[in-house]
Amino acid sequence: TSSSESVLPRMMTKMEDFGCSKPVVGLVIPTGYSFNLDGTTIYLSMATIFLAQVFHVDLSLGQQLTIIAILLVTSKGAAAVTGGGFIVLASTLSAMNVIPLEGLALLLGVDRFMSEARAIVNLIGNGIATVVVAKSENEFDDEKYTRVVEEMKREKMVG
Repeated sequence: TSSSESVLPRMMTKMEDFGCSKPVVGLVIPTGYSFNLDGTTIYLSMATIFLAQVFHVDLSLGQQLTIIAILLVTSKGAAAVTGGGFIVLASTLSAMNVIPLEGLALLLGVDRFMSEARAIVNLIGNGIATVVVAKSENEFDDEKYTRVVEEMKREKMVG
C-alpha cells in the first residue's frame, strides 16, 4: 500500500513487541502520523527543487530556505494517505507563485511510486521516534528487544 496509515494497528503491536511501553506507543505512533511525516517532507522539498531545475528557475539561497521552511509547515497538513503529499505540494507551489504549476504534471505520473517510498520513510521515522521517546522516558524493555533481535537472527540463519 502507499498509505502508512493502513498499517497503524500492526505498527503499534510491533512496537510494543519490540520493547516500547503501551502508553508511549499509544501516544507517539498516532501523533507521528499527524506530525512526523518525514518522507512527505523530504518529497516536498526535493520535488520543489526538481521543478525549479526543470524550468530553469534560479532560486537564491534565501528563496530555497523560505520554500523549505514553508514546506516544513505545510507538510504537517498532509494526510498520511495516498496523494496527500502531492496535494500539499500543489497548493504550496500555487500560493508561492515562483515555480510554474505545469511541472506538477511531470510529478503526477510517478507520484504513485513515490508515495510508496514516502510511506516507508514515514513508518521508519515513526518507529524510531517511538523508540527514542520510550528510551528517554525509561519505558523501553531491553529484555523484550533482545529477545526479538535474537529471534530475528535465528530465523535469518534457518531461512
